[in-house]
Amino acid sequence: MTIKYSIAKEFSKFPGPRYSNLGKHSGQEFRETVLLKLLKENDKVIIDLDGTMGFGSSFLEEAFGGLIREAGFSLADLRQKIILVSDEQPELIEEIMEYIENARE
Repeated sequence: MTIKYSIAKEFSKFPGPRYSNLGKHSGQEFRETVLLKLLKENDKVIIDLDGTMGFGSSFLEEAFGGLIREAGFSLADLRQKIILVSDEQPELIEEIMEYIENARE
């Protein structure tokens, strides 16, 4: 099954810091409470990045790079399962893929 998930509509319009202990709506919280569940329950997950008030690089690195570093996914798994979309900031897609690729090193 393929599911579409909007960060702005379903998680927060104001993505926060890297770690949960640093504030609300963190990259760690997003990975642990949203991404892991979606990836385990679905064949493909379309992540809509539009509609937020912006992302900190630490949020994105922790949420997506952490899938490899902390959750044990492989680069191949993530390339197959995650589809990133953004009309507002298409450069975010490349930035996130760099975080994922760098996390395996």
